[in-house]
Amino acid sequence: MELNTSTSSQSFHPVVLELLKKRGLDTAEKLKDFLSWDLKSLPLLTELKDLEKASERIIRAIENNEKIGIYGDYDVDGTTSCALFHYFFKFIGVEVELIQPSRFKEGYGIHPPAIDKAFDDGIRVLITVDCGITNSAAAERALEIGIDLIITDHHTDALEEMPRAYAIVNPNRRDEPKDSPLKMLSGCAVAFVTCLQVRNDLIAQGKQCPSLYPLLQFVAIGTICDLVPLNSINLKLVRHGLSQIKNTQFTGIKTFFTPEERQRPIPSEKLGFHVGPLINSKGRLDHPEMALKLLIAEDGQKAFELYSHLEHCNRERKFITAEVYDGAEEKILKEVEEEHFSISIVYAPDWHEGVVGIVASRLVETFKVPAIVFTDAEEEGLIKGSARSAGELNIFDLLNEHKDLFSKFGGHKAAAGLSLPKQNLEEFKKRINQTLKDIPEIERTRTQTYDLEIRPSDISAALIRDLQKCEPFGNLNEKPLFKLSGMTLDSFSILKEKHVRWNFSHPDLPKKFQGISFNYVGKWGHLSPQELIRFQKQGDSLCLFFYLGVNHFRGNEFIQLMVQEVRPGAI
Repeated sequence: MELNTSTSSQSFHPVVLELLKKRGLDTAEKLKDFLSWDLKSLPLLTELKDLEKASERIIRAIENNEKIGIYGDYDVDGTTSCALFHYFFKFIGVEVELIQPSRFKEGYGIHPPAIDKAFDDGIRVLITVDCGITNSAAAERALEIGIDLIITDHHTDALEEMPRAYAIVNPNRRDEPKDSPLKMLSGCAVAFVTCLQVRNDLIAQGKQCPSLYPLLQFVAIGTICDLVPLNSINLKLVRHGLSQIKNTQFTGIKTFFTPEERQRPIPSEKLGFHVGPLINSKGRLDHPEMALKLLIAEDGQKAFELYSHLEHCNRERKFITAEVYDGAEEKILKEVEEEHFSISIVYAPDWHEGVVGIVASRLVETFKVPAIVFTDAEEEGLIKGSARSAGELNIFDLLNEHKDLFSKFGGHKAAAGLSLPKQNLEEFKKRINQTLKDIPEIERTRTQTYDLEIRPSDISAALIRDLQKCEPFGNLNEKPLFKLSGMTLDSFSILKEKHVRWNFSHPDLPKKFQGISFNYVGKWGHLSPQELIRFQKQGDSLCLFFYLGVNHFRGNEFIQLMVQEVRPGAI
């Protein structure tokens, strides 16, 4: 079905209005706030504790020509934060040193050896981004040798005491208001707020400082790709960031998008499924510096070379991920004795540490329960794990109840990382399963739900266009999953042995519906296309569960169903 986007409409499509109402946007005021682009309506971002103190120290370092270092996590949120700080300081004519650890050598966060190295390199003010809140030893070392450590982070403040850093800017530190909407800021957004405070203070001193508006592009990438909840604040920040990417002045960002893609609005899923994995790929396999170099590159040819390297690295990452996932799934299917189990906990000594988080996420998608994937750590006798939540379960709180078993631990509601002695693994499994028994299944299970059942006649260019107005989609503003009933599977084809291209119709309509499913063949709990045909021959119509997408092909646009599952109508 070809998509003609020339149609205009003054009001929302009835399906979109029903969707928004179901999501609690049932008043004009709520709807206005949800759709708003008004940055002036944001809560005062610069109300975070220690922000003025951090700004004062940064400005003093600039005035005294002290060397400033930026220490960022190796994932996409940390990498975009580093790039954001790089450009901010470049805007005001200050050179800073960018530092990122390897997840395989230094591990997550900042540790005393990194403080010593920074001091030897002449750094006297060190700013962390997207990490630091659980690194008390590093803060103590900084105090000892005379580095002023400024922590900017958004992870949970979980130690008995906060690190004794010079300043801690973190909306999730223990003494911030519990109901603050700023708690949902990404690490990159916290970095942006820090830069905003410095800019405001410089202007108050009568100095010139350019607009930081372009830096919201990095905030958009970090926020979407780190799966940060899209509350009212983040929706506005991301919308403005996405809107600028079409005409971005940042050479590195430009390489992620084709000229054709930059002629139309950039959807958030382009960030989540393309940009984020590419930036993350290098850090998952060795060192993340290649991705950061790309984000701050200014030469087009150099940026293209770096981008090509990340593409190659991401292909390798996909291959490794598939191998680890297959092994993890096989272990789970062998070990599970009951139909309904509470959590997937799997371990193998040789799994690649850089992909266990992705595998945990895929296990949640497959088995609909939380997942923790372990592999051997660098330190002998230790294993490292990556945990992902399901349903409303707070995985950080769950694990925190058993932190006496861990040697390292950190994270937030949806995801966490931990290390523990291998000898503690069986006790850990026992305790976790016991704890989960006291939590209602509905709270710890990812249920297959859909947003709305619609009619085939509802699918149109007008519906696509009005859904685009609800962007960005992501955590807390999920892309809507629709249901269609009474459908007929006319034909299908298998692509690369695992993807399925579908052709559906409905007896009451002449038009056809094209669909695509990725990694569908052999998916746990799903009927194969051949089985669906057999049900259909027995007189069953089919129900489709799908997202609406647009297929851009040779200058034309076609509506495409991104099919998640197909079931016989009787099931």
